[in-house]
Amino acid sequence: MSVLMELRELQKWYPQGDGVVKALDGVDLTVEEGEFVTIIGPSGSGKSTLMNQLGCLDQPTGGHYRLEGEDVASLNEEQLSHIRRKTIGFVFQGFHLLPGLTALENVELPLYYQRIPALERRRMALEALDRVGLSHRAEHLPAQMSGGQQQRTAIARAIAPRPPLILADEPTGNLDRQAGAQIMELLRQLWQEGRTLILITHDPDIAAKAPRTVVIRDGRVVEEVRRDQMP
Repeated sequence: MSVLMELRELQKWYPQGDGVVKALDGVDLTVEEGEFVTIIGPSGSGKSTLMNQLGCLDQPTGGHYRLEGEDVASLNEEQLSHIRRKTIGFVFQGFHLLPGLTALENVELPLYYQRIPALERRRMALEALDRVGLSHRAEHLPAQMSGGQQQRTAIARAIAPRPPLILADEPTGNLDRQAGAQIMELLRQLWQEGRTLILITHDPDIAAKAPRTVVIRDGRVVEEVRRDQMP
């Protein structure tokens, strides 16, 4: 496997009063293509800030981040936006579905911004909904679906453009145990199909479902766990 992302001494500091908050304080991390990595830490540890860096949603204060060999800090906003559209599928705890759009229309949205023609866009969105088991809910609004179905719609939206990397931030946080287990199984299947999966969590049981877990505390990676056998 080749290296997909490489972080060296990555820093993200925020001004606070007369000082700074060191949300990330020298993070070193390498992720290879096709890995499934969970990142775990308590509230305030810096894991969501790290997710924003990995997803090119924010620029670092210092250090280096290379994604597919590209130095992220050297890119402008248009270039970062292109990388996000081409390379990364995002799954968030809060679903972030537009309430006035159907499941199908929500899934089509990132394809629209990529200027994919309408018929191809519709075909790709339907294919993604079918992949998550929701083709029968294509014309339903988010309010007409359960939390688990909304999250599966969000996953369909993330995978519809066929990105090689999926970043999931607490994807089971708003779900009951059964729905959460279904979402984790779906994400795991997507990883087994060849995608790179990075999942942020505060739950040790969720973290243990990956072959590799990175523990972050006070803005630093303090431990890594690798598992030969998966639960």
